[in-house]
Amino acid sequence: MKQTLIIGAGPAGLSAAFYLARSGKTQVTVISNDQSALQRADKIENYFGFAEPVSGRQLLEDSRKNAERLGVAFIDTEITDLQINMEMKFEAYSSDGEKRIYDCVLIATGASRKTPPISGLKDFEGRGVSYCAVCDAFFYRGKDTAVIGSGSYALHEAMTLANTSSSVTVLTNGHEPSFEATGKIRVDKRKISAISGNDRVDSVVFEDGEKIDVSGVFIAIGTAGSTDLARKVGAPISGSNIIVDEKMSTVVPGLYAAGDCTGGLLQISKAVSDGAAAAVNMIKFLG
Repeated sequence: MKQTLIIGAGPAGLSAAFYLARSGKTQVTVISNDQSALQRADKIENYFGFAEPVSGRQLLEDSRKNAERLGVAFIDTEITDLQINMEMKFEAYSSDGEKRIYDCVLIATGASRKTPPISGLKDFEGRGVSYCAVCDAFFYRGKDTAVIGSGSYALHEAMTLANTSSSVTVLTNGHEPSFEATGKIRVDKRKISAISGNDRVDSVVFEDGEKIDVSGVFIAIGTAGSTDLARKVGAPISGSNIIVDEKMSTVVPGLYAAGDCTGGLLQISKAVSDGAAAAVNMIKFLG
């Protein structure tokens, strides 16, 4: 049986899971770190089907139970990388150390997080500031690089860079890292003041006035967001949104996106509709 991955357990992801599971054509796996923004909604009273306001957490819990009843498998972990192998299947790498292979993938991780308010970050995007190590590590081979972040995703990006870079420093920007540095990966916990350079990045400046010389700075704050994952397999984005067509399909065969990560009306009803549309077309893609 074909294998389908849904990244994200919010309304878009769970809606798609219902349709895919009921098709009988694929085993559906939902991978999520349980951080849907809907959990923070105390009262929802503008959604179809409820006589009284319902909390976002309750809506998600009930929907997950329904998906499990339909045979959907849930894995509570974090996707740190997504790649396409020689057989044109998707390889999903996660913070639990596993690599899982799928025929079709739906990104439904909600709106991408904001980048940190560091001076120079936006100015040097594409000129030394990157959001994808597997995409751009080649351009920094033999050079000093840095990763801004403090979690599993930052460590994964640093490990990717360590294969080709002269040195890699994880800059936690004042946060405690959730990992131990190994090999040529160093950790610096100082607060960052600015990313500096002329035509391209040449250093990171700290609040204490000191700096480190680097040629590339990779952003990996928190978990890998929707646009981070889309970039890794070559799907175009626009701002903080993944570009999809009316079928919720990206230009990458087998890769779909739904919900807030595609922009538009950021409401549950729209996310649920996106998930259903994506699932119907994923079923057709799977044959």
